[in-house]
Amino acid sequence: MNKKGYFFYWGLTVFLTVCALMVFYDTVFRNGVLLTLLRTLSKALKPVIYGAAMAYLLAPAVNSFDAGLRRFAGEKARPGLVRAGAILIAWSLVFVILYCLFSILIPQLYASVVTLFGNMQTYYNTVYAWVRQLLERNPQLAAQFTGSLDRYWGELTRWFTGTFLPQAQQTIGFLTTGVVNVLTFFKDFFVGVIVSVYLLALKEGFKKNSSRLLLCWTSERVYGNTLKALDKADRIFSGFVRGKLLDSMIIGVLCFLGASILGLPYTPLVSVFVGVTNIIPFFGPFLGAIPSAFLILLVSPVKCLYFIIFVIVLQQLDGNIIGPKILGGSTNLPSFWVIVAILIGGGFFGVLGMFLGVPVFACVYAAVNHFTDQRLAEKAKAAAPQESAAGQNPPDQQGESK
Repeated sequence: MNKKGYFFYWGLTVFLTVCALMVFYDTVFRNGVLLTLLRTLSKALKPVIYGAAMAYLLAPAVNSFDAGLRRFAGEKARPGLVRAGAILIAWSLVFVILYCLFSILIPQLYASVVTLFGNMQTYYNTVYAWVRQLLERNPQLAAQFTGSLDRYWGELTRWFTGTFLPQAQQTIGFLTTGVVNVLTFFKDFFVGVIVSVYLLALKEGFKKNSSRLLLCWTSERVYGNTLKALDKADRIFSGFVRGKLLDSMIIGVLCFLGASILGLPYTPLVSVFVGVTNIIPFFGPFLGAIPSAFLILLVSPVKCLYFIIFVIVLQQLDGNIIGPKILGGSTNLPSFWVIVAILIGGGFFGVLGMFLGVPVFACVYAAVNHFTDQRLAEKAKAAAPQESAAGQNPPDQQGESK
């Protein structure tokens, strides 16, 4: 390295170090201007993020349809028209599936919700009767409950008059903001669909340009290792995310069929709970089954028992047959680290973090294992000549003296 390059390297290093320290100080001790800027930027780029996620999920289907159309049309087919046809087929299939699901599910789900709210008085009387019978059978528990109820009733009255009523207007504002957020989500979603079409149409060009930029600014060794790492991360994410979504859809459909056969109440609502929460690894089945079982318990304790047995059988089927067939060894993450990833991801990013925390942690786990194995191999290689030298027999001193 010449003198000019040497000073440029150290100048750039000092500049980036100072910038990192300033960002750290601003983030931790000041107002977090950088975090505010990142939030504003992510909010503006939400349609692009949605589009990139949808394009990533649909890429295998588009590739399959693209290959099929190329074989059907022959060598004279124009690649642009073939890709446009593949994207059109993929999105048409998605919209057909969504329409069939919503046309069947939404009316029944609406009927279940209406029935649930219509029976609230009945459920209140049922719970009240259970509590009353429990207190009548346990006088000591009744005395403790009465004392606690008097204390909490006074606190509840003060909270209602001092906190709830003044914030009622603010609550109405929150509801209005929620409606606006829903409309904004649908707007971002449809813009994301358009973005995904562009990304799917030009994905080879994006890949080529990204590779050229990476090769331009890094060495060939770093370039090769980065491509291997990205390929590994893609296998983990694609195997887990797409597989888990498909697995949860199958579990939701099986739950709907089984609950319909058993004649359980709120079948569509329960199926949605079980299917959606099944996306979350490990804790998902419990998060969906507990509120569903409570709803069925209010109607019929016997059917609640049927539901619990059915969910246990369904989760065993998913954990031992359906899940391994679809997911395979996509993450290769031990169960302990799965729990850690879910807790950390959920603590920082909520439900989405609980879902994406597992593949992200699996990528980190694979990287740590790779660098550990590489480092151990280098140490073993460095120690091999020393061991071979030490293993040689020393010269026979007695023979030399003779």
